[in-house]
Amino acid sequence: MKYADLKDLTAEELRQKEAGLHEELFKLRLRQATAQVENPMRIRQLRRDIARIRTAQRALTGAMGKGGS
Repeated sequence: MKYADLKDLTAEELRQKEAGLHEELFKLRLRQATAQVENPMRIRQLRRDIARIRTAQRALTGAMGKGGS
C-alpha cells in the first residue's frame, strides 16, 4: 500500500482500512505463536501499512484544523 493511494481516501475509509489491518495483524500474531505463519514478512508489512494510514489520518486532521482558522 502506498501513501499516495491513501491521501485520496476519506477519514472514514482510513478508519475502516486501519481496523481491517489491525484484525489481520492480530490473526497473524496468533498464528505466529503457534508457528503457522507462511509469510512472516507480512507482519512487518502490516505494521508499516498501519503507520502509513495513521500518517494520512494526521495529515487529514491537520488540514481540516488549518482550514477553520
